[in-house]
Amino acid sequence: MKVLVVGGGGREHALAWKLSQGAQVDRVFVAPGNAGTASDAENVDIADGDIPALVKFAQDNQIGLAVVGPEAPLAAGAVDAFAAAKIPAFGPSRQAAELEASKVFCKNLLRHADVPTADFRTFTSASAAEKYVQSRDDLPVVVKADGLAAGKGVIVCSNRDEALEAVRRIAVDREFADAGTQLVIEERLIGQEASVLALTDGRAIVTLPAAQDHKPAYDGDRGPNTGGMGAYSPTPLVSDELIRTIEERVLVPTVHQMKRSRRPFRGVLYAGLMITNSGLKVLEYNVRFGDPECQPLMMRLNSNLAELLLACAEGRLEDAPPPQWDPRPAVCVVMASEGYPGSYPKGLPIRGLDDAAAVPDVKVFHAGTALKDGQVVTNGGRVLGVTGLGDSIAKAKLAAYSAVKCIRWEGAWCRKDIADKALA
Repeated sequence: MKVLVVGGGGREHALAWKLSQGAQVDRVFVAPGNAGTASDAENVDIADGDIPALVKFAQDNQIGLAVVGPEAPLAAGAVDAFAAAKIPAFGPSRQAAELEASKVFCKNLLRHADVPTADFRTFTSASAAEKYVQSRDDLPVVVKADGLAAGKGVIVCSNRDEALEAVRRIAVDREFADAGTQLVIEERLIGQEASVLALTDGRAIVTLPAAQDHKPAYDGDRGPNTGGMGAYSPTPLVSDELIRTIEERVLVPTVHQMKRSRRPFRGVLYAGLMITNSGLKVLEYNVRFGDPECQPLMMRLNSNLAELLLACAEGRLEDAPPPQWDPRPAVCVVMASEGYPGSYPKGLPIRGLDDAAAVPDVKVFHAGTALKDGQVVTNGGRVLGVTGLGDSIAKAKLAAYSAVKCIRWEGAWCRKDIADKALA
């Protein structure tokens, strides 16, 4: 079987790497891919948003499974287009992808499904949002752009002035473009975040081991939100008992409500959770593998990923063997370009990748990289996801950071405290 992975980030490198290990998989193509996928698969020079060209490539090359990685092509209907061409595709339909593409839709669905979430209000104008903020007590809130904003459209505010500034950035200055057409203002929850991902074909649900992402840019969870500066799995924050609660109170009601809404969900249901003193709350849903959560999950997966994703796409997940996992934890450390999550340079030569690859139990997943005259260069804000396995979280962290020390380019940086919450 030939597989096409759509996307060019760290998630897609991890998926392509794991898919290529499937016994029935002959070739893996990645469109457009990056310098890392060029080594572990075959890159195709098609942008992930060019859906007609992706479908034509799949038809011309007898693709047996298309795996759509990023949220934007999912929201644009890539899976619908593959399905119309009779090509099995893993991921939700355009209508189901609105669970991530619209935070307003997501929050309303959570309310109707009786899934625990933060109290919220939605707004279609800056003036109405500002009036609401002014009328509230001076309490911390979170202001969210409704649409897709590459993980950066969520602004955590400590007081009224910060909330008003966030409304201005989203709804007046349109810092996140059309994502700011609507916005959500919700109570700020206090607790620890966890990521629980599940595969579903709309009926069966297979929950994956919990992970913990690190969204703020700097050590100690300070600084602006990013797409994620590192992740580890499993997390001691989420016990087996809590997983069962998440399945019963979050995942199952959401899948049922999506079906009732005539938007049956197939693909990855990614619940961003806050574990608070008053219980479990859903912050938001993503409709694809998280990046960087995907990297430690793929490092730990011992099963045939292609078999699992094809069973999902074809609606027979309950017949697939349950996934098997390496008991060892995995830690992924994101190395970023100077300036990220703001503007950053591109085209800087990266040194030390071979040395990093030689570190035992480490895989360097490429995210924002490209090949230029045979040299790997930077091509994004989050450049690499250096991922290590170990007998404990401390040993997995040591493996990852040992490889990080091998890699250099001008302005490279990373958080130094990935997985420290688990060690504490």
